[in-house]
Amino acid sequence: MIKKHLLTCSVILVLALISKLNIYGTTITETVAKPAKLSHRTSKFIFIKSTTAAYNFADEALPVNDARVTKKLNKSLSQHSFKSVQSTLLHRKAEVLFPIIEPILKFYGIPDDFKYIPLVESGLKSGTSSKGASGLWQFMAGTARTYGLKVGHGVDERQNVRKSTIAACKYIKELYAEFNSWTLAAAAYNNGSIKMERAINKQNEDNYFRMSLNRETGSYIYKLIAMKAIIEQPKKFGYKDYIVIPPTTQLLAFN
Repeated sequence: MIKKHLLTCSVILVLALISKLNIYGTTITETVAKPAKLSHRTSKFIFIKSTTAAYNFADEALPVNDARVTKKLNKSLSQHSFKSVQSTLLHRKAEVLFPIIEPILKFYGIPDDFKYIPLVESGLKSGTSSKGASGLWQFMAGTARTYGLKVGHGVDERQNVRKSTIAACKYIKELYAEFNSWTLAAAAYNNGSIKMERAINKQNEDNYFRMSLNRETGSYIYKLIAMKAIIEQPKKFGYKDYIVIPPTTQLLAFN
């Protein structure tokens, strides 16, 4: 009788242990099956994705999944912030130049974002570069003559905002016809169409943001996007106060 009672207790004990093991096993399984919480790093990446997606050039968006693109964009935005530039000259230039440039771009069917090229090309400086490029659109003498500008014999129409903008529009339209992309057209404006075409063929890639280009051209579109950002949203990038040039001054500045 005692033996039977002990046997019964043993069976109950074993069943209890098995049941307990199953409970723990289920708990472990459930824990593993639960989706892991996003780490701080993952959350940061998602934030960068949405930030990158907010920027574009001529309505051609940047890839949102590319960490290299994000890094280059953030670097350019930082370089063009008031903290780095410490000047409102770019905004004052824009206030003077854009009323002249914008209608010409529109007339030739060029996206409005190309108005930022003169700010990137000439920046805070003026005059002729060490390579011989001159004017707001930084034309070389030969290219300027090709697109109808007079250069030489005491005349340099590269310095004339209206005439040089018309010449730039003609050139940009040709570049777009060749590359079928405003982004590539802008990059070719900086690097030349022959070098750009060579790079596209060599890399078998026609997305500017995924191409490997020289340092200047590789950062060129990012500079244009950053310039667009600080001009359109000055306070976001630290430009809290800047002088507004009266319209009369604007008309006299670049005749």
